[in-house]
Amino acid sequence: MATSMLRLGRSLVRKVIGDVTGRIQIGINKHQSTQAATQAILNVPETKVTTLENGLRVASEDSGISTCTVGLWIDAGSRYENQMNNGTAHFLEHMAFKGTKKRSQLDLELEIENMGAHLNAYTSREQTVYYAKAFSKDLPRAVEILADIIQNSTLGEAEIERERGVILREMQEVETNLQEVVFDYLHATAYHNTALGRTILGPTENIKSINRNDLVEYITTHYKGPRIVLAAAGGIAHEELHDLAKYHFGNLPPTYEGETLPPCSFTGSEIRVHDDKMPLAHIAISVEAVGWSHPDTIPLMVANTLIGNWDRSFGGGVNLSSKLAQITCHGNLCHSFQSFNTCYTDTGLWGLYMVCEPNTVEEMMHFVQKEWIRLCTSVTEGEVARAKNLLKTNMLLQLDGSTPICEDIGRQMLCYNRRIPLPELEARIDLIDAQTIRDVCTKYIYNKSPAVAAVGPIGQLPEYEKIHSGMNWLRK
Repeated sequence: MATSMLRLGRSLVRKVIGDVTGRIQIGINKHQSTQAATQAILNVPETKVTTLENGLRVASEDSGISTCTVGLWIDAGSRYENQMNNGTAHFLEHMAFKGTKKRSQLDLELEIENMGAHLNAYTSREQTVYYAKAFSKDLPRAVEILADIIQNSTLGEAEIERERGVILREMQEVETNLQEVVFDYLHATAYHNTALGRTILGPTENIKSINRNDLVEYITTHYKGPRIVLAAAGGIAHEELHDLAKYHFGNLPPTYEGETLPPCSFTGSEIRVHDDKMPLAHIAISVEAVGWSHPDTIPLMVANTLIGNWDRSFGGGVNLSSKLAQITCHGNLCHSFQSFNTCYTDTGLWGLYMVCEPNTVEEMMHFVQKEWIRLCTSVTEGEVARAKNLLKTNMLLQLDGSTPICEDIGRQMLCYNRRIPLPELEARIDLIDAQTIRDVCTKYIYNKSPAVAAVGPIGQLPEYEKIHSGMNWLRK
């Protein structure tokens, strides 16, 4: 994938971050009695990356601890499905732990528990992930188990029928999570009649009809060397990990013959599900943003941080840095809101999700759009500086532990084909100023047709034409 998003000029990288794998020499006054130079080593573990002959990438970060997380990040999710097999990737994830040719489900569960390990998986619209957390000494067994479940799962008919029921119950549970429901609706209207508009779990009729052949076809089509990253973090020796990858995954097919990226176009539109029996209105509004590797991604991340998040349980609402939080708290306009910046390979959704009382919906929408336009016209340097610091802090806090670091490695390797050093990412954030935010927000927000999804007592939600007109107020 393209890596232009975060590519700094070499001279700037050297100037900003220096040699992160080298040493900082602390100068010693020549008049001091000691002649030994004191050295401080930057505590930035290197992310090592190698590639097998079949294209599978191996990436790891060694922090020297006694535990590790290792997993397979696969460039395959619901976006690579069609209307007939939508839900297959998620169904396959459920089947991964139900037995292989050499391990029954019970054998697999006992082996993992006896190791004191943890095995998990998840599916998104563009990625499928299988990972294990274990002692570092058990890395070879963890990798072997991961290799076994993605290459040798039996996909038995009895297990398929059992998981069919599990997934149908999971779908019922998801329907009670109104935030997930609204975001599925948002994708459905924003990416109408495209792969990104479909849900990850798939429709009920598909779940009832998916069979073993569908699962096998999905594996043989998408689980290819160039589309897989074996990522690890914790107490990891990269050479050992590379050798394990070569032994267990070296026979995966080296070519991918399918369509690598089904195109998905954004449509300004809306979905409304009016239900006055519900106590609160759940609403999401979004404009089209950009993919991971686009140069405007980081300015949009800063803009997202500027809008911020708020909940009634927060203290000091009127004193928060987010202007929208101040207005919301002062006027008691909603129960909560959260801004989001969801990126995919070639597109994205930048917007806000809010939960409101029925009689405050219209006013809340007005102030949300007013704040968006303020980002385009009059955001200040002080606000941007504060948002940049908060963004950098949040990024660091999200990398606490081997599992989130491993996830960061796997995701970035699929998105950028490299792990971006934190100092480089911070340098890119530091280059953003208020004018950058105004220019980028104008580019993606001003006079654009938004996607809107709303569920509940939404009688006061303005008509779509009025919401659209709120995106192009006269600029000051």
